[in-house]
Amino acid sequence: MVSPLDRKLLRDLWRMKTQALAISLVVAVGVMLLVMMSGLVNSLDETRRAYYERYRLADVFAPVVRAPDRVLTRLADIEGVSAAEGRITGSALIDMPGSDLPVQARAVSLPDFGQPRLNAVYLSAGRWIDRRRSHEILLLKSFADAHGLEAGDTLSATMHGARRSFEIVGIAQSPEFLYTTAPGELVPDDSRFGVIWMSRTAMEAAYDLDGAFNEALLDIGREEDLPSVLAAADRILDDYGAVGAYGLADQFSNRFVAEEIAGLRASSAGVPPIFLAVAAFLLNIVISRLLQAERQQIGLIKAFGYTNSEVTAHYFKLILTIAAGGAVLGYLLGLAAGAALIGVYVQYYKFPFLVFEIDPASFIIAVSASVAAAAFGGLFALRRIFALTPAVAMRPPTPPDYSGTGRFGGLLKRVLDQPTRMVLRRFVRHPGRSLGAIAGVSAGMALSAGMMTVLAGFDEAVETTFSVIDRSDMSVSFIEPLPDRTLHALAQLDGVIEVEASRTIPVILRNGVHSYRGGVSGITSSARLQRAVDANGQALTLRGDGIILTPALADILQLQTGDRLRADIRQGRRPQLDLVVTGIAESLLGAPSYMELSALNRALGEPNRVSGAYLRIDPLRRDAIYAALDAMPTVAGISVKQDAREAFQRMMDNGAGAMRFVMAAIAALITFGIVYNTARIAYAESAHDLASLRVIGFSKGEAAFVLLGELGLIVLLALPAGAVLGYGLSHAIAAGFSTDLYQVPAIFSPDSLGVAGLAVLAAAIFSGWMVKRESDRADLVSALKSRE
Repeated sequence: MVSPLDRKLLRDLWRMKTQALAISLVVAVGVMLLVMMSGLVNSLDETRRAYYERYRLADVFAPVVRAPDRVLTRLADIEGVSAAEGRITGSALIDMPGSDLPVQARAVSLPDFGQPRLNAVYLSAGRWIDRRRSHEILLLKSFADAHGLEAGDTLSATMHGARRSFEIVGIAQSPEFLYTTAPGELVPDDSRFGVIWMSRTAMEAAYDLDGAFNEALLDIGREEDLPSVLAAADRILDDYGAVGAYGLADQFSNRFVAEEIAGLRASSAGVPPIFLAVAAFLLNIVISRLLQAERQQIGLIKAFGYTNSEVTAHYFKLILTIAAGGAVLGYLLGLAAGAALIGVYVQYYKFPFLVFEIDPASFIIAVSASVAAAAFGGLFALRRIFALTPAVAMRPPTPPDYSGTGRFGGLLKRVLDQPTRMVLRRFVRHPGRSLGAIAGVSAGMALSAGMMTVLAGFDEAVETTFSVIDRSDMSVSFIEPLPDRTLHALAQLDGVIEVEASRTIPVILRNGVHSYRGGVSGITSSARLQRAVDANGQALTLRGDGIILTPALADILQLQTGDRLRADIRQGRRPQLDLVVTGIAESLLGAPSYMELSALNRALGEPNRVSGAYLRIDPLRRDAIYAALDAMPTVAGISVKQDAREAFQRMMDNGAGAMRFVMAAIAALITFGIVYNTARIAYAESAHDLASLRVIGFSKGEAAFVLLGELGLIVLLALPAGAVLGYGLSHAIAAGFSTDLYQVPAIFSPDSLGVAGLAVLAAAIFSGWMVKRESDRADLVSALKSRE
């Protein structure tokens, strides 16, 4: 049997259905964001773990120049190592029909019989290679899809200076190539980098490594001491040109996938709570004012003998229904949005299967936050009402004393008409209500401004990286460090306008307990095409005894300008350098470091050597330059800046960066919800007053002006407050979106503020039109009989 209070609850919900729905939708979008992002993190993390486990991705990678196979026995004997395997890898250039620009690729050996013990391959189409047929290969699926290649097709590639033709017999995927980029680049482009798997016998012949390997893979247990295993592997491989063993955490593909998941986890921990807090704040204000309006009914209910606990439970059900309804709706929307977005991530990171997992804790947190915020506002209002006796509560509140709020007299009384004075009186005589409404609307604008800032920040990251820092047209990498006279050969090519030397070497940078494994880029002190620039875009000066770090790298190493660090060079004589940090360079992509090229060569004992070059070319001679570079046996790879820029833009728009558009849409929805709720609440509280104005002779327009004038004043005051709040919020949101792969600057531009302000004004105009239409249609008699 339904109790009288429950029937009242149903009637109240029906009476305020529009307002309850609007509040629920605001809660729903906040919950949706939380559930969606936490689901993405859990699903990606679990899918990655399962993929690595099923295909036995190695825990340790140890590249060398050349080591005999017998060394594997010594590696397998290292304490903690459960499996050791050697393989051959090498660079290749694939010639694609119809294109003069060769595509960079990596060739990897497979055992002559069956799958490797470590780093197994997932065969998605075709068949396994036959060791007796050296021209058979497996091709990376993403590259094959990008070029429309399939099993049975052929391609030609240059390996170790020799051009060969191959038959594609299978299409494959591997957990070590989830994130694939061309050497020297950070942004993946499926069409510009491929992976070829060949039999061990064929690879030995192609790279002249008969009976030897150039990369060892080790598997260790989870409880084993990784640093000890790395040190032992380095000692064994030191005589074979080792450049330093490293763990899975430093493996290129896993590193970026892990950083993406970590960045997404940080965003899910930082950004949704901001949205949810704004939604909860609004819910708090709405419930407080709603219960204040229910004052007379509460007094009447108490007069009928209901206790404070029963009345509290009744209104708590009302709060719970609205908040929980929004939370459940948000949860369902979050599941749908997460399932849609996880497909984007899975496709982007080349997972062959999906393990979709939602964290139930996200739903509990979202519902708890929503209900707690609403309950806080409701209980605060109820507490004041319960302090009154039923008889007092049933009467309208005593008219407040406005004698201290000042009067409109003199000039103001002559300048302002009566409706305008009424608007101002309503505003100044309820300062708490007015400030609450301003705070709510400004919070909504701050969300929109913050998201607009993030959108502008992504554009700034692209522009700074590809126009200010890198001013070349293309870059060339060599198969090994070459004498700098090679640059003269490049400069002689018809169409090459400018050539600039570079050398990149692997290095471990250390500062006490902080370390970073990466590369240091040697550039000339007068570099023009690839520069180290400060935050203002001005070139930084390189010193012979110094190194320039980027903000992300300086943060990892806990260093600043003037500090010193230890650089363990992992190439050549492998010297250890004591360097001073001479500057912090702006970089929004990756975490590079820079040294003066001649100083780097002196440290290596290899003067006048380069490993690559940046070129500025005549666009009209581009195809001829591509063909000439393709014919050079010393060229290992060619990277065109425009292609890299377009790949980065695609990643931002269609890959991981697409999340910013989702959040921007949610911010806009919440902003509209806040403004609309503010208008609805104002109308609900003023319905009786507006009907009275109509009865005493005010026109519909004048009565609506009194209502909408107050809303307009609130919105106008909220705009500057929202701009200030948005400034701080934009930094928090930009930090939440930044990862080690890319940093999103907080670009607080007038455009962002303008768009966010226009969004608030548009929402206010639409909401005002909605409530005016309802006010015009209102039954005056019913409105005058309505509760205060």
